Amino acid sequence: MPRFRQILDTMPAYKPGKAVATPDGRSYKLSSNESPYDPLPSVVEAIAEGARQINRYPDPGAIKLTEAIAAKYGVPAEHVALGAGSVTVAQQLFETVGEPGAEVVYAWRSFEAYPLLADLAGVRSVMVPLKGEDHDLDAMAEAITDDTRMIFVCNPNNPTSTAVRRAELEAFLDRVPERVLVVLDEAYREYVRDEDVPDGLDLYRDRQNVCVLRTFSKAYGLAGLRVGYLIGHEPVAAAVRKTIIPFAVNHLAQVAAIASLQAEDELLERVDRVVKERARVREALLAQGWTVPPTEANFVWLRLGERTLDFAAACAVEGVAVRPFPGEGARVSIGDPEANDAFLAAAAAFPR
Repeated sequence: MPRFRQILDTMPAYKPGKAVATPDGRSYKLSSNESPYDPLPSVVEAIAEGARQINRYPDPGAIKLTEAIAAKYGVPAEHVALGAGSVTVAQQLFETVGEPGAEVVYAWRSFEAYPLLADLAGVRSVMVPLKGEDHDLDAMAEAITDDTRMIFVCNPNNPTSTAVRRAELEAFLDRVPERVLVVLDEAYREYVRDEDVPDGLDLYRDRQNVCVLRTFSKAYGLAGLRVGYLIGHEPVAAAVRKTIIPFAVNHLAQVAAIASLQAEDELLERVDRVVKERARVREALLAQGWTVPPTEANFVWLRLGERTLDFAAACAVEGVAVRPFPGEGARVSIGDPEANDAFLAAAAAFPR
């Protein structure tokens, strides 16, 4: 029998959002925070044209995409590192600090991939409990030790949807030693409308130990192609680039991401529609009597405790797939109006 790493015996596998359907075929997938809209025609056209070159390896440095991202944000190209989705860039970050004795601090609950990536990298997770549904930044600062190498701040937080505001984030960053890398995981940045929630790129510019993660999977609607990126100072970006698997960002992903940046006005109009639906869904849930934290992402969070799986099952009967976290709560993505109405009907019928 082959011998494997002992951590694999205790490490749970990542559980993606699932789809469900009723006997008559109704199916609304609100479990994966995907864009509810089809790809833009201009992006599909770029992908179709790019398919003519898939007999060739992709540009290993993704130079055109890197330059497009750098131009969009007004940063040096040397500050940009790419990966196959921001979760893969996060994995690359864990690999840059992963050695015996190293610790990584993050809130819990937060993005469920963090503990898996930490285990695979051989680092110790320091999980700091949320304060209500929010990051407890004071407790996270107090959790820093001589062994701390990296801190993740998921902003807005997945799955609780809440966001850290400028004053508290800046005060936290002031307490973090310069030797500790702070990763601002901003996969949902495009959905933020609270002006007091800072853009991580404004903070990174003057802080050598701060970097930002972004993705094309959510607002840009390229979840199926897997492309994400980091923006950080050159030593950080260079370290991340060293850990990437060769040709990890495939040719079609590069082409589609560039086309998406060029169609940004149209894409952001779609984001505005999601934000309006987000407000409608939350207001309807509040009117039904639910407690729903303010959300700056493309999903809402319901703290359900031991009723979580029952709630998910009740939604599934109506053809609505939500993302349950057993014993804690359910995350529900914002879909198109029809899907959102189906979810609201299921939520209204569930006993509170």
